[in-house]
Amino acid sequence: MPFRNEPVGSARTRKQPRVFMKTTGTQVDTTMIARDRRMSTRRAPAHALCLVIGLIAAALARDVATQERLLFAPMLHGTDLCEAVGKPEGLSYKESTDRCARLEQTAAPLIESSLSVMGPAASNNGRYELGYTLKVPLLDLYMQSGADWILDARKIRRITATIRQTRRPVVLYIYSNHFEVRAPIEKWLATDATNFAHSVQGPMPVDTYLEYRVYPWTFADLNASITRYRERALDAVVSEVCRLRDSDLRKVRGMTLLGEVHHYYPDFQKAMGFDAPYLISDYSPASVAGFRAFLKSRFGSIDSLNRALGSDFVSFDAVSPPSKDIRKQRLERFVEHIDPFAHGVLPVFGWAHDARRTPLWIRIYRNGELVARVPAALGRQDVLEAKPQFGTSNVGWRFDLPFAQLPAGIHQLDILAERRDGTLVSLATRRVSIMDRDQRTPQRLPLKPLPHTVPASDEVAAWVDHPPDAASFFFNPLALLWQEYRNWQVAKYIDHFAKRARHSCLKEKPIYSHQIAPFLNPTWDTTKFATDASLKGGAGAYRLGINLYGGAAYGDSFFDWLRASGNRSYAVPEFHPMRAMSLDEYRAMFERHRSNGAHFISFFGDISPEHLKAGPQYRNEFSVESTNPKHGSDIFFSALQRLMTERESADK
Repeated sequence: MPFRNEPVGSARTRKQPRVFMKTTGTQVDTTMIARDRRMSTRRAPAHALCLVIGLIAAALARDVATQERLLFAPMLHGTDLCEAVGKPEGLSYKESTDRCARLEQTAAPLIESSLSVMGPAASNNGRYELGYTLKVPLLDLYMQSGADWILDARKIRRITATIRQTRRPVVLYIYSNHFEVRAPIEKWLATDATNFAHSVQGPMPVDTYLEYRVYPWTFADLNASITRYRERALDAVVSEVCRLRDSDLRKVRGMTLLGEVHHYYPDFQKAMGFDAPYLISDYSPASVAGFRAFLKSRFGSIDSLNRALGSDFVSFDAVSPPSKDIRKQRLERFVEHIDPFAHGVLPVFGWAHDARRTPLWIRIYRNGELVARVPAALGRQDVLEAKPQFGTSNVGWRFDLPFAQLPAGIHQLDILAERRDGTLVSLATRRVSIMDRDQRTPQRLPLKPLPHTVPASDEVAAWVDHPPDAASFFFNPLALLWQEYRNWQVAKYIDHFAKRARHSCLKEKPIYSHQIAPFLNPTWDTTKFATDASLKGGAGAYRLGINLYGGAAYGDSFFDWLRASGNRSYAVPEFHPMRAMSLDEYRAMFERHRSNGAHFISFFGDISPEHLKAGPQYRNEFSVESTNPKHGSDIFFSALQRLMTERESADK
């Protein structure tokens, strides 16, 4: 999915950018409901020293040669075209693709000609390979036959024919998430409300993102027809791929599944932050029944659950997921409350930049006590666009403050920046109320003195987005359990399809997710997406596939998380640094991914332009090509050409 941008200084609003040159995980310790977790050498003669150096150099060269090469696998738009429609014949794009299908011609020559412009199959320095990602939209493989929908054998054969006829290594992208593929079966499936995820208001409506429809397909019910049609198409594709000769099957380096899978919210394109109404999925009957079964499995008896929650339910069937905001609606029980913070975490975030210290470190004090020290090193593409002189989007910071065990009352949060000389600059003070479930008037809590601070300076640019002053926060332990269950739903759905693919000749091939990572965007409400569990690659039938845009592609934030996550290898199905960089920066970025276990990196690209003149169609603004200046894509393309052809060592 292309990067969803957000305006500076706000968590998803359309206010004017707040760029000031003047400074002015969620685990809560709830033991009642938590689950148990997890040569020295002597001086040598000159000739001997030279021999040692030579041996070391040879060993290093062998190490570079034997390390797994990083595969660049661009996802080329136009792989359903063919050479037969390369001339301007006045055909629309759909007419062109239909003609290619009738002729049973593939895009293999177009793929090879497009990739050859970018570079050879293997880089001269032995570090990289250049192949492609073949997108396989599952729902587009169906055609209507009377009242039924059947798989189009020609389209499925075309997939394997493309693999056979293209010499390059390939990553199969088995694509079927909420973004439309403009297949006729989608509108038919959408007539059945049981195929849609539900908010508390009922089936969620079809939404839009850029020029795409967004269908909120359910993944809470494996018996829904949307899942059954996906399964049939996946099985047919895998079966056909397994008919390939061994020499062709070896070209398949891996598979990514489904695309981004996460829970839904209204206003899909803009409402991923904290300002929008908290309407989330999935409250469908199947999901509610699953949540009750989850609670019964966890607690065993309703009495045990009631002790953990402080509730009085008579049975598990009487429990419903939290669905009301205590500030706006009347509750029958406190555990009905939910909002972005009911899970027991108060996000504190903003951005800061000091050209004399990168990254700038941020201190967060609660009632005068230091509770966190974090670097301003998270991606804020909005800030880079407003202040390009910073040269990087990695100026964001965030700390998720657990408050479930904090005493009720008014707490003072002070945010300070550390200057290079050790002095501290005050960025903001926020007073927040931690409320008890009876909503008693909170009292001001005692304060300890803060460290000495110096006046604001024009050398520090900063803004604190969250929390707003005088905000109130309620912890609901049932909301924390609901969030855990929603996370499990996402991971389980990906795992379900990965297991189907593994029961085939592809069982030895690496299978990856194709996941969004909301935590890398500090202004996003990660609870809306509920993807944390799905990012623990290696726990199920699939490995970690994670999309990286902006500062997450080249900065420290992703790699810091990767080390802590336990993932030892990964793939990047969608990738773009979203700014132009020097060749050395591109080289260092890719080498860092290679040395940290990246199997492949995919980015959007295009089949050669003369084959894309057949009528209007959506062109991806993140397409890495020589003619696309957006987000530095043309510079990215030139850097890839250089990296694939340079002969000197890439060690700097």
